[in-house]
Amino acid sequence: MAGIGFELKRLFRRKGLFATMRAYGYAGIVCTGPMLLGVLLQVGILVLCGLWGVGRANQDLLVCMVTYTLLASLTLTSFFSMPVTRFLADMLFAEREEEILPSFWGSNAVMLVAGTVLYGVFLLFSGATLLQGLLCLWLFNIMIVNWNGMSYLTAIKDYRGILCSFAAAIGVACLCALAALALGLPPVEGLLASIALGYGVMLAWDVVLLYRYFPQSERSPWLFLRWLDQFMPLALTGLFTNLGLFAHLVIIWAGPIGVQVKGLFYGAPYHDVPALIAFLTILVTSVNFVVSVEVNFYPRYRDYYSLFNDGGVVGDIVVAEEEMLVTLNRELRFCALKQLFVTAAVISLETTVLSALPLGFNNLMHGYFRTLCVGYGLYAVGNTILLILLYFTDYKGAVLASGLFAGVAGLATAASLLLPQQFYGFGFLLGAAVFFIVALLRLDTYTANLPYRILSQQPIVATDKTGWFTQLGRLLDRAEQRYEEGRHKGEPHGAFERAVVHVYRKHWGGSDDR
Repeated sequence: MAGIGFELKRLFRRKGLFATMRAYGYAGIVCTGPMLLGVLLQVGILVLCGLWGVGRANQDLLVCMVTYTLLASLTLTSFFSMPVTRFLADMLFAEREEEILPSFWGSNAVMLVAGTVLYGVFLLFSGATLLQGLLCLWLFNIMIVNWNGMSYLTAIKDYRGILCSFAAAIGVACLCALAALALGLPPVEGLLASIALGYGVMLAWDVVLLYRYFPQSERSPWLFLRWLDQFMPLALTGLFTNLGLFAHLVIIWAGPIGVQVKGLFYGAPYHDVPALIAFLTILVTSVNFVVSVEVNFYPRYRDYYSLFNDGGVVGDIVVAEEEMLVTLNRELRFCALKQLFVTAAVISLETTVLSALPLGFNNLMHGYFRTLCVGYGLYAVGNTILLILLYFTDYKGAVLASGLFAGVAGLATAASLLLPQQFYGFGFLLGAAVFFIVALLRLDTYTANLPYRILSQQPIVATDKTGWFTQLGRLLDRAEQRYEEGRHKGEPHGAFERAVVHVYRKHWGGSDDR
């Protein structure tokens, strides 16, 4: 994030309204690009479906499959994203850029194998056809690489290239969807393939950007696994935050307003549509975090910690701490006020605006929308505070806040199913409120005695945390080493490879190398 902050500071130094809009635009692209891409793709595909006369049943099945695939890929990558980001930041700080590209492919490999097994089992029993299941699995794998790549793209300042990748993905997906409908292909299969191709273009574009920026090397691709053991609280924080954010949707699908679309694919249109639109109201806070916190707070934060690292005197540390905390309080207050203003404005205008759109909003949906707007607003501010806790390396506080968010939001939503339908959105609202309050209290307590917190966290004796992931990395390194040694000797290893070599020698002859 610091790299983004540096670039934004340069942009904000330029005078004029256009320069300011450009800076906010770049921040929005980097922070909300994948989110907006998913929304725009779904909306664009559904518009084409409506224009082409695709049946409602096929539209609902397509939305369910894409939604399930999105949530599954985000849930899996949420466990790895923060430790991988920490690994990336550490390698950049240590000027070991040759470790970055191998870790990108190594992390992709681990997530792809685990995700293919887990999501593949679900698709096997989901009721989807073989072709539909394969397309969902293909889209799932592409999304995993894309979400993982976003962690690495934060180090690249080529915002124009990232913007072009988003635009190309939307354009290719819509053109392919139009071609599939014009050719009379099965609508669900053809449109799923179109969305996968769109995300595939984004994947290829982003990989090209990474290879242009980072050097290629033969380093171990499994080194990042040590960071999962070293920073397990980061992994749990990412997972809990994602579960708290999306679990209430899945629970509602199992409730009275849930509709079985096909097999294990369920939806709740009366709740999902208001939730999607309400979710978009937090984009302001996401952009504001990067612009205000990164540009204004980070320099104070960096100056404060540099005094500890470079032998600053106590008086300078006290002054720097006061300046940093004053800046932090101001930026958090502005962030909360901006989100409050957006939430209040949206709730005030929603009856007029949403009733005019062809979304079929009724009184129940309007109620869900207002409740979820407040809930997502509290989540957005709470998540900003959570990120500040991570700045101060308060990993225990981050796990506590995110864990309570996931637990309360899930349990309260499940309990709300026993109440009348108009109370369904209050489970997530309660979880978001607990998330905001706990994160705020934790930040206030932690920063009350910040120098002690910083110094007491340093271990007296250096320790190296090893666990399952470190052991997995060593195992994969040994397996790769044995494979390379055997390959150089010309010895086939696997049963399949030995069979191919045997058939080739028997029927065609020739050298082992060939």
